[in-house]
Amino acid sequence: MKKELYNPGDRVVLPPYGVGIVSEIQTKKIAGNDNRYYQVDFPNGSSRAFVPVAAPQSVGLRPALSENELPEIMSRLKTGKVSLPRQWAARHRKVTEILASGDPYRIANLAAELRRWDDERGLPDLDRQAYARAIKLLSEEISEVLSAQPKEIKLMLESAWEGKAN
Repeated sequence: MKKELYNPGDRVVLPPYGVGIVSEIQTKKIAGNDNRYYQVDFPNGSSRAFVPVAAPQSVGLRPALSENELPEIMSRLKTGKVSLPRQWAARHRKVTEILASGDPYRIANLAAELRRWDDERGLPDLDRQAYARAIKLLSEEISEVLSAQPKEIKLMLESAWEGKAN
């Protein structure tokens, strides 16, 4: 039998639900076939997801950030870059795809780019909402890593730009 990527107790992220914990691996009979699933429980609610053991990446399941990854996330918040289209519909599609990916490195790069745009010329409402969503996603995940309140982490992320080179 193939070894599972995740074990009970592992912290994982499942976009768009956020950080959860693999509570068990279950076998369920679906359409007459036995299939194995990770049961992922989300601590800040009553949500639960079942993710196929055979293809967790198909739904975006990934390991949660670790503390040693935080310096890179903070660095990307300061200097990260994303090439965004100037035309709003194309930009909105790209921004939505990045946010939906759940990839904290891409989200940090996006937040940095949107922050730069805001500093240079201000952000339209949709971009401002995307920026707020990026910061919210990052702060929720990092708060789990550091066992801190998301509000505290949001302030930490916002302060990442203080003292940056212009």
